[in-house]
Amino acid sequence: MELVHTIAEVRARHDAARAAGRVVGLVPTMGFLHDGHRSLMIAAGAECGFVTVTIFVNPLQFGPNEDLDAYPRDLEGDLKLAEGAGVDLVFAPTVAEMYPDGAVATSVRVNGLADQLEGASRPGHFDGVATVVAKLFSIAGACRAYFGEKDYQQLQIVTRMARDLSIPVQVIGCPTIREPHGLARSSRNAYLDGVERQAAGVLKRALDAGVGAIDAGERATDAVEARMAEVIAGEPRAALDYARVVDASSLERRDVLHGTVRLLIAARVGAARLIDNVGAQAG
Repeated sequence: MELVHTIAEVRARHDAARAAGRVVGLVPTMGFLHDGHRSLMIAAGAECGFVTVTIFVNPLQFGPNEDLDAYPRDLEGDLKLAEGAGVDLVFAPTVAEMYPDGAVATSVRVNGLADQLEGASRPGHFDGVATVVAKLFSIAGACRAYFGEKDYQQLQIVTRMARDLSIPVQVIGCPTIREPHGLARSSRNAYLDGVERQAAGVLKRALDAGVGAIDAGERATDAVEARMAEVIAGEPRAALDYARVVDASSLERRDVLHGTVRLLIAARVGAARLIDNVGAQAG
């Protein structure tokens, strides 16, 4: 496995891989890697002949009151995990390498998909995500890019962006990896102590309760969302941000559920703001 820090090096390695007939698999991350990231690397390795992991804590997607400086970092540990997963190349650029002019004059926005849920709670967040991912796709060139379904709204936004802009990247969504009590793997789980980590399992229990209501025949969106909120309210360490049920593709909320839907939830547990989601079929 090779570690590089410049855009030119990534482009050279990817050009060589494609010239040799190998498909490039890309796994964009912000580092502090865990088993969820590892599952993306394994999926990429199973389908591609050359796998690159990017590690970059992107300042564009952090709001003024968010945790950019406190965001956990562990490059040494990240490199060990990536090498163990069979990764060929790790790209860990500096902010200056990614944004050499400092302020960024060009921003990518996916209207509609970016305006709700996390977009409403974190204004500007998805503009920062879409901008950095567009840049990473431009750097990587033609490839398959792997993202976790845990960040489901992000997955939909990145997929739509690549399609709208005719970027030669196939976006692949991979299943959420969970801890034994249901908590979705996330770098922000590092903010939780032992008691909070157990309490955070309430997000998955709330989602399961919502799916249970749908499976039992409930089609009123308000009722399913209320059931999810009720479960969160039963955990004193959790504070609900939102519990929503939306169309799985458009992320639109409808009063009556139909077809393939996605249940999404966000809540604070201690100092950590956590998100999770599951899919369901509503007839």
